[in-house]
Amino acid sequence: MSIENPLPDVTAPSAETSGLIPGHTTVVAVVIEWRGKIALFKRSQHLHHDRGLWHCITGYLEPGVTPKQQALDELLEETGIHPTNLLDLRAGPDLVISDDDGQPWLVHTFTAVTSKRRLHIDWEHDSYRWTAPGKMKRFANRVAWLDLVLQATLPHSEPSISGREPPPES
Repeated sequence: MSIENPLPDVTAPSAETSGLIPGHTTVVAVVIEWRGKIALFKRSQHLHHDRGLWHCITGYLEPGVTPKQQALDELLEETGIHPTNLLDLRAGPDLVISDDDGQPWLVHTFTAVTSKRRLHIDWEHDSYRWTAPGKMKRFANRVAWLDLVLQATLPHSEPSISGREPPPES
């Protein structure tokens, strides 16, 4: 998902998104949490999109697989986190995020709370870092949609992960 807009269009899933093609425009996005910090992963230079940018764990939803099972599969494949290393796996809201071509993507969001600090990343990542959610501004080169996923999955984090001020309360 290569998105150039700083604020991609995000909506809740609706009847208009029923034309999404499972496995092609449906993905899981998993934010990993350990002791109040989150893991950010730097996309490998070997990938065709978003290379060198920070993001969370993602993967296409395979046909016949539930979003939860796909999230567990991606965690194991990309980080070495086994289900026995999880203290919690919380499903967040589903988001529809349009890419720079206007193509809608259905994103099933999750937060995986792990007991494992050391991760074993695969070829899809060059590195990873643990950071406090409020320190996201240090990772300026992140995928455009990451802030939206973090805001959806980490409601206890600071109101403005992206550094933008939240709207005034009425």
